Amino acid sequence: MNTLKAGDKAPNFTLTDQHQQSISLATCLAKRPVLVYFYPKAMTPGCTVQACGLRDSKTPLENANVTVLGMSPDPVAKLGKFADKHELNFSLLSDEDHAIADAFGVWGEKKFMGKVYDGIHRLSFLIGQDGNVSHVFNKFKTKDHHDVVLAYLQAQ
Repeated sequence: MNTLKAGDKAPNFTLTDQHQQSISLATCLAKRPVLVYFYPKAMTPGCTVQACGLRDSKTPLENANVTVLGMSPDPVAKLGKFADKHELNFSLLSDEDHAIADAFGVWGEKKFMGKVYDGIHRLSFLIGQDGNVSHVFNKFKTKDHHDVVLAYLQAQ
């Protein structure tokens, strides 16, 4: 795994969100910086807690001038159910072939209960309007991810 670092150029992408809309990083960056957060699987406890924290932080994130994009290898239909069930107020993008996760360096070997498998490593990237990664969030718990992001934004 070769994870992007601050200062690296973020790979541009266009993916389908939970509303069957095409969302491109370049279009979002034309308006403001973007937080791209990668999560392993919709509808799981940790991913739900993380998503709901970001949902509940919509106003402070907007006040910090940041757009949130969640990304997982889930199919679009599952993302729609996840967003509807938890009233998520940001775009969830489907990266089923994990090509974008690979490009960001968050797809790789994981271990859980003695099993080794490939999957998404839970990381978030703040991307500036210049298209470069300005910060990588890699030290957080799912329940405080939004607080870590907001604290960083407020310190800037």
